[in-house]
Amino acid sequence: MNSNHTREKPLRRTTGTVLRLVVGLIWLVWIEARAVTVQVTVDHQILGRSWDGSAAEWSLSPTQRVSVSRLEYLLSDFVLIDSGGVEHSLGRQTAFVSATSGRTAFELKSVPTGMYTGLRFRIGLPTELNHLNPASVAPGDPLHPLVNGLHWNWQGGYVFMALEGAWTGPDGRRRGFSHHLATDAMQMNVRLGGEFDFRADAAVRLRFALDRCWAESSGITLSEETASTHSRAGDVVAQQLGRAIVEAITRDRSPERAPVAQVSGKPGSKKLTVEVAATAAPFRFRMSGLFPQPKLPRDNPLTEEGVALGRRLFDEPRLSGNNRQSCAGCHQSDSGFADSGRPVSVGAEGRNGTRNAMALVNLAWSSEFFWDGRASSLREQVLRPIQNPEEMNAALPAVVENLAASGYSEAFERAFGPGGITADRMARALEQFLLTQVSYGSRFDAVMNGTAQFTAEEQRGFELFNTERDPRRGQFGADCFHCHGGALFTDFQFHNNGLDGVTGSDDAGRAAVTGRASDRLKFKTPSLRNVAVTGPYMHDGRFQTLEQAVAHYSSGVHASPTLDPNLARHPEGGLQLSADDQRALVAFLRTLTDPRYAAAARESVAHPVTATLAEMIQKEP
Repeated sequence: MNSNHTREKPLRRTTGTVLRLVVGLIWLVWIEARAVTVQVTVDHQILGRSWDGSAAEWSLSPTQRVSVSRLEYLLSDFVLIDSGGVEHSLGRQTAFVSATSGRTAFELKSVPTGMYTGLRFRIGLPTELNHLNPASVAPGDPLHPLVNGLHWNWQGGYVFMALEGAWTGPDGRRRGFSHHLATDAMQMNVRLGGEFDFRADAAVRLRFALDRCWAESSGITLSEETASTHSRAGDVVAQQLGRAIVEAITRDRSPERAPVAQVSGKPGSKKLTVEVAATAAPFRFRMSGLFPQPKLPRDNPLTEEGVALGRRLFDEPRLSGNNRQSCAGCHQSDSGFADSGRPVSVGAEGRNGTRNAMALVNLAWSSEFFWDGRASSLREQVLRPIQNPEEMNAALPAVVENLAASGYSEAFERAFGPGGITADRMARALEQFLLTQVSYGSRFDAVMNGTAQFTAEEQRGFELFNTERDPRRGQFGADCFHCHGGALFTDFQFHNNGLDGVTGSDDAGRAAVTGRASDRLKFKTPSLRNVAVTGPYMHDGRFQTLEQAVAHYSSGVHASPTLDPNLARHPEGGLQLSADDQRALVAFLRTLTDPRYAAAARESVAHPVTATLAEMIQKEP
């Protein structure tokens, strides 16, 4: 009896545990089934009028005018308050808002159904999210560095809000301002009251009155002293601006519109067309552990056969109209895939191009291509030079026919299966090859890995590179990191870096693609990896040496309406760096050379593997 009774107790405990788990699971499923989705839209306003991110200017006072060119920020820690004062956290949901690019709406998922009397959230991130490893964030996540462009680079953490633009004072001179609110101490907590009916899917509209950031009540007047903040400890400007921003965000109580399906700037879903041979072997994609995860094309998986075919095609002169020029003719592997020594390249027919050939490494992290960003994928980009009369001057049908007559059919079938040679398959192969050109084997990387050390001059250059020029705070850096920060040494954005004045150039840059006057003279930020071997420099190759390029930012910057705010806030001409500081910057930039892209042997350096292609795809949302 006692023995049987002893055996029955654990059985009853196990049964009870299972029942509790089952009931708990049913409860969670029931709660989730009753959860709703809330669309949040932010209406950014200037003097009561909606602002769409385009050029806009308004008067702060009779003697001061302001325009905004960038407003981007991160939101987190969403909490609902019910009528009893009980708080309901929505968990680890984050949002990225960019008034500049029109990304002004986001969704809150799994919101418990009910009536609420308050909504609270923070501008910024809690400590555990602020200091997470950005390389661990999946592509498409609001915290991915290439989604928000707000990661604080080597200093760690995120910029919670970037507010940039220009101001004109009593003297009539136009200057830039750059307000970057960051660090754990700069959490900005917004609380909104009123009734929130979330018994079904709903919409909430917020109003962000930008002009209130510099209203008299905020205590901030734009001046040489207050035109910059990076939220260092004890920064009064950051604290005042943070309080003004919290007060500037209110609830828009006009009649709410129904939610729309597209809210976060992501492209709509479409059926993927995948062409890959059944016998093709997956290619092992290699990258640095410091790099963010790339969003590789899911409809063109990397294979050994596809990459090998792309390599052959890249070196193939039959892609040109007269069989004389290959892609490698203007993008040499031993010059970081740039055109060594030439300001602009010479086409197959001997005609000069109009822009410098960009280096073709680390393209797996880019979403817009060419100096003006006119191509939205590598697959689109690779076909344009082939057809351009100034470059390879070929017709795609003729190229396809030429490749078929030259014995390429078997290689295409090994990579993509039956179906022959097509222009699309040619583009896919070239895309695969270029995606695999990943540069992260420089001496700089060895220093970051603890296997090498900078010289004293290189260390000084590194510090200058990553330090802002902010005399108010006793900082006299070179401000390079604003556009060239992070492990990839580019923000992939478009900037006017002061090469020309108002009428100084016939090349409109990004404006020729977007049609926006605010994009005039803006060009894509090139990566500085391998910069010592990819000269000449700038979109037109006007500077032959690194020393000349650095000197431009020190004393050669031209003012113009679209000059980047992080340059416009400096003294006229530029940063006014000493000769020693300029030499230190050049010394640091030379540490970014990867031996694989400074010698003819492309595979001469072995790199550690951080993730396979299959692992990358599994991490995608």
